[in-house]
Amino acid sequence: MLKNEKAFVVFSGGQDSTTCLFWALEQFKEVETVTFNYGQRHAQELECARQIAQQLNVKHTILDMSLLGQLAPNALTRSDIEITENPGELPSTFVEGRNHLFLSFAAVLAKTQGTRHLVTGVCETDFSGYPDCRDSFVKSLNVTLNLAMDHPFVIHTPLMWLNKAQTWQLADELNAFEFVRERTLTCYNGIQGSGCGTCPACKLRQAGLDQYLAQKNEQVSPL
Repeated sequence: MLKNEKAFVVFSGGQDSTTCLFWALEQFKEVETVTFNYGQRHAQELECARQIAQQLNVKHTILDMSLLGQLAPNALTRSDIEITENPGELPSTFVEGRNHLFLSFAAVLAKTQGTRHLVTGVCETDFSGYPDCRDSFVKSLNVTLNLAMDHPFVIHTPLMWLNKAQTWQLADELNAFEFVRERTLTCYNGIQGSGCGTCPACKLRQAGLDQYLAQKNEQVSPL
């Protein structure tokens, strides 16, 4: 039973990973979060993750992955690179190898504590073309980690087949809707809550929220 086990949540303090954190708290006896400092240009992300973990009384570890930002220049680690999305191309916000490395390092940390469960908010439905958000990648990495460390890891992806509206719905079902709405940081410009409203992350988040609220209102409206 998962209720008797422990899990590590790969945690950024954003909408998706915070929803996954609430999900994990429902599923597991003990939960910890691990956040990565990879040179992201907004230190607010690290502070937001720390605050949320503290508010939910969850142990929080920050690992230094600053080398990733040096190896793979992108709009999330370089203020001189414009945030762009062009049809048929990966967005400039794509960080090469990020989920691969994050999950791998989280697995090393987890094994040192005898933990086998890892939780991540990757999603194939709204993945913006990121190859390391695909279900096939996660399943492949799960096998690789098990072989590499001779440990029975299980990578959980609660959001894999959900769109943003369904992610909001899940947060609501977990009684975390207002918490996620007000306290998380998804914005590429480092603005907590509803964000700047203009970057791709904010637009995706708001569109999902609008869709979910419209659906919810339809369900409660009288005939």
